[in-house]
Amino acid sequence: MSDTIYPRSPREVMGGWTHLPRYVDKIRLHLAGKLHGDYQGNLSRGFDGMWLQAAGVTHEQFVEVVRQSVTDGEVCDWVRMNVHRSDAEKAAHRESMVNLPTPGDAPGQARFTQRKGSFGLAVRDDLKTYVDLIDADEKRL
Repeated sequence: MSDTIYPRSPREVMGGWTHLPRYVDKIRLHLAGKLHGDYQGNLSRGFDGMWLQAAGVTHEQFVEVVRQSVTDGEVCDWVRMNVHRSDAEKAAHRESMVNLPTPGDAPGQARFTQRKGSFGLAVRDDLKTYVDLIDADEKRL
């Protein structure tokens, strides 16, 4: 049996932000010393980094927000009060994240194919994006 505690899907939404619940889960697991090693190297990078950049927040700042909160509602309230982005900006973030790699990005597609293979999922033709790959690897797809 695996001892990995999976964070929520990158498809989950909080306060209009795709991926934010997953990032909160990863921070909470990290603070509790329970974030699996496979996730440690990408904490604040990848999709986390995309959210940080879109929101205009630093990783250290957001870790402190999560550390000081008990509930997702408290985190969401902080984001609503401190991250002022339009619905269009949030939608652009969502689209840039959930559609990676884009069909016309040959190097990105090649990297994705390699990653699928490294996850043992090369035969899964239904996996088209990194979000799909994450959900499949974490047994949601």
